[in-house]
Amino acid sequence: MAERAARSVELGFAEEAAAWRLRSEQFPSKVGGRPAWLGLSGLPGPGALACAHCGRPLAFLLQVYAPLPGRDDAFHRSLFLFCCREPPCCAGLRVFRNQLPRKNGFYSYEPPSETGASDTGDSVCLQLKSGAHLCRVCGCLGPKTCSRCKQAHYCGKDHQTLDWRLGHKQACAQSDHLDQTAPDNFLFPEFEIVTEAEDEITPESVEIQKDYSEVTGSMERLLEEELDSMAKHESKEDHIFQKFKSKIALEPEQILRYGRGIKPLWISGENIPQERDIPDCPCGAKRTFEFQVMPQLLNYLKADRLGTSVDWGILAVFTCADSCSLGAGYTEEFVWRQDVTDTP
Repeated sequence: MAERAARSVELGFAEEAAAWRLRSEQFPSKVGGRPAWLGLSGLPGPGALACAHCGRPLAFLLQVYAPLPGRDDAFHRSLFLFCCREPPCCAGLRVFRNQLPRKNGFYSYEPPSETGASDTGDSVCLQLKSGAHLCRVCGCLGPKTCSRCKQAHYCGKDHQTLDWRLGHKQACAQSDHLDQTAPDNFLFPEFEIVTEAEDEITPESVEIQKDYSEVTGSMERLLEEELDSMAKHESKEDHIFQKFKSKIALEPEQILRYGRGIKPLWISGENIPQERDIPDCPCGAKRTFEFQVMPQLLNYLKADRLGTSVDWGILAVFTCADSCSLGAGYTEEFVWRQDVTDTP
């Protein structure tokens, strides 16, 4: 997802895709499954991927491929978003950025092939080219090893226990087939994120603006008590939510909005962060808005246990305005969660 002209917006949609399109060497934007890590060394460890509230391992939610044109050190650039899906918590969120020059030790200098690989197997790759092993359950860094087979790797005790309960107890002796038996119970359903440009003005937004003007023009003819009722109805909260609805009306299936440096599309007038609420990058630069995750994504996650599962109004991701150079490492950025405000 290349950076576009100032103030332009790219809309992201979830689509099913062949497995080969979602591998690291294809530089995908995707939802769910295991992360398709960009840099294959310096991955965030189990501590960095633990929920700050309950301490349990976070689940991979999505990644966005967002290179920066004109930046040799960010020819490849991806953002990785993780969330807690452990009820009753489901509150933790963390996001990481990684970027690489075109010439690097992991990928070809030439663009990836547009055709699928010859292999069609279902095996899961749980060891990176760098030699790092990945957790069988979540696909994140796996420093812990099964004491029996010495071949199954985990991010920690939680996922080792889960895998043992889900079948590793029986498969442990069949170490040659471990990749084929990797569990997917912890993972969100996997989709490719495909993008298209958003039109600047939609018919819905024009109609709402027209209706709002007609209401304003007729106010002098209303009784005082009717004016009071209208003022309550047309509150700032309601206006912001109506703007949100009008913006997404033409493309109601959008799960993501990308626009580096623009303003987020807030769903509510409450809990909007001020500049002081967005921490600076450790390099000293300010952070700028880059993309937001829309509530429509929840429909694809099969997270339907109301009140006890992942939920949000929007998730707004802010990244270093300088996109500071990090070599092959991952750096944490900032995500702001805005929930839908209940109106009486």
